[in-house]
Amino acid sequence: MNKENIKSWLKINLFSNWYNSIISLFVLIVILLIIPSFLDWAIFKATFIGKTKADCKTGGACWVFISVWFEKFIYGFYPDKELWRVNLAFIILILSVLSAFFVKPKIKPYILFFLVFIFPIIGFILIHGGFGLENVETRVWGGLSLTFMLTFFGIIFAFPLGVLLALGKRSELPVIKYFCIAFVEFWRGIPLITVLFAAAIMFPLLLPANFNVDKLLRVAIGLGIFESAYVAEVIRGGLQSLPKGQYEAAKSLGMSYWKMNFLIILPQAIKTVIPGLTNTFIALFKDTPLIILVGLLELLGMVNLAKSNSYWLGMAVEGYIFVGLIFWFFSYLLSRYTQSLEKKFSTERH
Repeated sequence: MNKENIKSWLKINLFSNWYNSIISLFVLIVILLIIPSFLDWAIFKATFIGKTKADCKTGGACWVFISVWFEKFIYGFYPDKELWRVNLAFIILILSVLSAFFVKPKIKPYILFFLVFIFPIIGFILIHGGFGLENVETRVWGGLSLTFMLTFFGIIFAFPLGVLLALGKRSELPVIKYFCIAFVEFWRGIPLITVLFAAAIMFPLLLPANFNVDKLLRVAIGLGIFESAYVAEVIRGGLQSLPKGQYEAAKSLGMSYWKMNFLIILPQAIKTVIPGLTNTFIALFKDTPLIILVGLLELLGMVNLAKSNSYWLGMAVEGYIFVGLIFWFFSYLLSRYTQSLEKKFSTERH
């Protein structure tokens, strides 16, 4: 890029008029004041190598705290000798997702079927136990792996339920229509914290004395139902954006209600609401730390536990920066991936 292009870019993007120029200069000044001191603390004066707090230098970040607790931040209190089971479950998930980029289109539905219906069973058996594997109680699950588990379960639970609710709200049958409307408005009208407390604390009070449902499962279902209400509204917006001609054309071909919706209407509607669905799934990912309020320790919960350790007091800033970077990184990846999907499925012609 030559000087003329740089000048043109600066004029268009930063100094197009007087008030944009003032804002740009203000932001640049703030950056110049903050960034050098932050880099000095986070990198130049920081301590990266060591095993104890005593190894950390004064005046800089103590990243030794992250390295010492790193395994707990990823796996929680899952038994060390069984960590291979968690790793294997996530390797299967990652390979299954990556394979979808390289196989033929006709094979992709089978991969989706595997991820939605088969992998959750395999993953649960691997991580929880059974079929010869030692049982590991969910109370010791934690860290980033638990964050991913809840996010994955929430997506595969909330998305199909949200689709059915969106279709139900547009149904011509009053019973189905008003039930779906009431369901969505109820779950959208209460805070997620209330849902988590109800799932973890209140729901067991309604069960018979000798009957119990695992707390993590209750919380995961509550989280999925809560997010499904938002997914339903996003998809309903996509359904309403389609012209009536699409419905009429499908009906003129003699298609049934379900065939029309799943082959003609929903693919087009979902394609138009990819950004909205992305926001919902990112929000689900970032909502998982709220489970710390009911005694489950995902990534942020483990960081809070570690920083409250008497030996590591004062490490809160390093811990929260680590958590923030992790959440930002994976949210950014999801955002970039969905942007590529938008371009791939775009029907506009320029």
